[in-house]
Amino acid sequence: MLPVILLISFTQEYEGDRNEAGERHGHGKARLPNGDTYEGNYEFGKRHGQGIYKFKNGARYMGEYIKNKKHGQGTFIYPDGSRYEGEWADDQRHGHGVYYYVNNDTYTGDWFAHQRHGQGTYFYADTGSKYVGTWVNGQQEGAAELVHLNHRYQGKFMNKNPVGPGKYVFDIGCEQHGEYRLTDTERGEEEEEEETLITIVPKWKATKITDLALWTPTLAEEQPPTEGPGQEEVVGIEGRGESEEEAQDMPEGYEGEMEMLRPLGEDQDIYPEEAGEYGYDLDQGNVSFEEEEGRQSDLQD
Repeated sequence: MLPVILLISFTQEYEGDRNEAGERHGHGKARLPNGDTYEGNYEFGKRHGQGIYKFKNGARYMGEYIKNKKHGQGTFIYPDGSRYEGEWADDQRHGHGVYYYVNNDTYTGDWFAHQRHGQGTYFYADTGSKYVGTWVNGQQEGAAELVHLNHRYQGKFMNKNPVGPGKYVFDIGCEQHGEYRLTDTERGEEEEEEETLITIVPKWKATKITDLALWTPTLAEEQPPTEGPGQEEVVGIEGRGESEEEAQDMPEGYEGEMEMLRPLGEDQDIYPEEAGEYGYDLDQGNVSFEEEEGRQSDLQD
């Protein structure tokens, strides 16, 4: 029996300006083999300048490009409706930006290599509370203030939990000083055959109550984030987690980027089903759609 050979066409449709070398140069429109489309500026065959890239899954990027990569100011809208508006560098969220989550939470502040890193404010839509302070590798870490409707907590966070000395400031005009100590809580004792799970929980110990006083946080020197997926569940004083927040961008050609959701309403970069189909992770970023588009661009005529 003769084998059946399927021939797949990788041709792209393009209409627009070209330079003397026949490269896309100037303004043009292109439809990639995978169904994505791009309309905007080109320079020497690559997306360069202002442009709009639309993924077939509904995601889209509107902003600046440099040599086929998102770089400068831009807005990325994910398939789930969440979006990021701000600065980009080398295809990643980098600089200052605002991320709007599908649960209406928002993060406004600094980004480094696609993760929340530096100074930023995370607003919890369902409670009206907000975390204002330092972030490291996508997590709440360092000097910060957790503001609630009628009181606030001021202190230091580490590994997403409040630790050490701090104080609660109440609107009635007083402060409660104390410190958070990490304690172990065991779970699963009813099933002896299974390994006991130990969870570290911060426990508040009050020491005194005083009148109101000014508070000035002492910020530790920022460290660049380490390599590797940066999505981790952020657990604040409220006992809530941020979901895998930032998912990665989709490579262009697969450029769709989806961010993970909650517990903090995180930037969702990708959904499990999307990851399976495209091989990229949300805020953790997987095969970015950008990379895919990059591959498709190599096939252009």
